[in-house]
Amino acid sequence: MLLGCIGDDFTGSSDLANTIAKQGMRCVLFSGVPNEPASQNVEAGVVALKSRSIATKDAVQQSLAALEWLLAQGCEQIFFKYCSTFDSTPDGNIGPVADALADALNAYKVIVCPAFPGTGRSVYKGHLFVKDTLLNESGMQDHPLTPMTDANIRRWLAAQTKYSVGYIDAEDVLAGAPTIKASLTAQHCAQKRLIVVDALRDADLMEIGEAAEGLPLVTGGSGVAIGLPRNFERRGLIAKSSKVWRGEPGKCVVLSGSCSNTTRGQVAFHAKSNPSYEIDTCAVISGTLSVATVMNWIHAVDGIPLVYSSAEPQVVSDIQSHFGREKSALALEHFFATIAAQLVLAGIGKILTAGGETSGAIVEGLNLTVLQIGPEIDPGVPALRANMGLVIALKSGNFGAPNYFKKAALVLGDTQ
Repeated sequence: MLLGCIGDDFTGSSDLANTIAKQGMRCVLFSGVPNEPASQNVEAGVVALKSRSIATKDAVQQSLAALEWLLAQGCEQIFFKYCSTFDSTPDGNIGPVADALADALNAYKVIVCPAFPGTGRSVYKGHLFVKDTLLNESGMQDHPLTPMTDANIRRWLAAQTKYSVGYIDAEDVLAGAPTIKASLTAQHCAQKRLIVVDALRDADLMEIGEAAEGLPLVTGGSGVAIGLPRNFERRGLIAKSSKVWRGEPGKCVVLSGSCSNTTRGQVAFHAKSNPSYEIDTCAVISGTLSVATVMNWIHAVDGIPLVYSSAEPQVVSDIQSHFGREKSALALEHFFATIAAQLVLAGIGKILTAGGETSGAIVEGLNLTVLQIGPEIDPGVPALRANMGLVIALKSGNFGAPNYFKKAALVLGDTQ
């Protein structure tokens, strides 16, 4: 294995694996830290953790365990992947995990770049934009777990890390890889260890990737990883083979727990022409809504059934105020994971998920350990094969076109 990646949630990790595979590397997605060696033909491995919203100490511990396994596979470079909307509270977990990985690898000149132009995320003057809107005005300020109230990545990261935060502006990035390298060195000489880098275009990410050659640690959204495989390709280390994708027949079911503006729009669009079932969080917590009730509904309807709890921010806030944030989140995650397990037992071989926490709970609940990367459905969202009878897609809340669910069902296989 050449490139080892650590993702802080499952949807983002599948996004990263998709980015790397599109650049020609044999990439495999691992759910959690594997307990056995990877296959010898794997060129890039992505270890997906569910560490974004857990206690900082646990996030660091899990990330270091993933690092240890990846280094044992022979990885030359480590990539720490977080969301392209930099999801984290001022207390962590991005900064503390980046610090711990940098310490373990004795890494300096650590790039910090959440940009992903393909999905409208760009970094300019150290500020993160979602299309033409500052991050803290994009809807992310209402995120139920990691509300992003400041678009200034340098300032947000400075509250999390024990090191000084550096910065490379767009002018240097537009000048190309040699200038970026020189700027990284200058920032290092100025005692800056974590360095925020502007990026506006995919071409910028390719230049940043070239400048990152030989650095033991790079961090960012999946976008910045687009330029890393080329460094190995230039050395003749990538086989550049491809596999034919085959989906699964039968019914496809959508399970959505994301409350992002994008997903709520997709839910509304899909529900116009497909059966939909809204989950009442209060009913789940009180036990008045059972998994059996939802399963009976799924079996009784045609089309691409959608089961969702993607409520408006104020509704989510009211529920959290009443039951507590952790209790309400865990109850929904467990409910969705149990539905997914029942779907597989019933022989349904196509499942779509929306939302990082929901997707993570479902992957863990199904005990999926190794996922093969299939074709891209929308930017940042690949089809995944879990085993011979199950294909899935794990969508970040903020990704996908309005008709994403229908598109994804078609990629996963023929629908009923």
